[in-house]
Amino acid sequence: MLLSFIVPAHNEELELPATLRAIQRAADGHPFEIIVVDDSSVDRTIAIAQEYGARVISIERRHIAAARNAGARGARGDVFFFVDADTHIESAHVTDALVALQKGASGGSAWLRFDRAVPFWARLMFQIFSVLYFTSRLGAGAFLFTSRDKFFAAGGFDEQFFAGEETYFSIALKKFGGFRILRTPATTSARKLRMHRPHYVLRRFLGIIFGGPRVLRSRKKLDLWYDGKREETPV
Repeated sequence: MLLSFIVPAHNEELELPATLRAIQRAADGHPFEIIVVDDSSVDRTIAIAQEYGARVISIERRHIAAARNAGARGARGDVFFFVDADTHIESAHVTDALVALQKGASGGSAWLRFDRAVPFWARLMFQIFSVLYFTSRLGAGAFLFTSRDKFFAAGGFDEQFFAGEETYFSIALKKFGGFRILRTPATTSARKLRMHRPHYVLRRFLGIIFGGPRVLRSRKKLDLWYDGKREETPV
C-alpha cells in the first residue's frame, strides 16, 4: 500500500522543512510519496521540496482547494493524507488513520493544537471552535485523510470555495462511511494569531459565520487566509 502525502504550499520556505521532516518520520516504514503542490510561490518553496525528495506539482491559482485537488490528481498512492505546509503530524496519525480506513471509515481528520502558546482570547476561541467543530465529525484542512477511491467518489474539494472547502469535503465523505476524528492532535502554526491583531482575526471569523457560503466564495473577503503574509523567521 502506497501512501500519498499531499502538501499545498504558497511561499512556505520557512515552515516547509519541518513539515516534510515530520511527514518522513510519521510514515514510519510505510511506502510513501510526498507531493508538494506549489501554488504561485516566489521563494524557495520548490527548491526545498525537491531537497527533501518531494515531487512538485506547480499551479498558478492561489486557491487551496485547487491545490489539494491537483495533488490528488497527480498522486499515485492508495491512501491520501492532506497536510498543510505549516502542520506537523506524527506516526500515530498515519497508524490510526490506516486502522480507521480498514474498519470502514470513509476518511477523517484530527484534533489540532498550536505550535506554541497563544493569548487567552485566542485559546478560548480555538477551544470553543474545536469542541463544536470536531464533535460534529468535520475535518480540519490542516490534516485530512481518505482513500483514493473515496476521494474521487466524493468529488474532491469543491473549488467554488476559497476557504471552508474541508467542511464540505467532510460532509461529502460521510455518504460513504463514518468520518473519524483522531484523538492525537496534529500541531499547526498559530502564525496568523501572532501576525494579526485580535480584532482583525475576530472580525474575519465573524464575517464567515454570518456571511456563510457567499463569503467563502470570495477570495477578496478572505484576506486573513490569502494576504500572503509570512513570518520572517521560523518559530
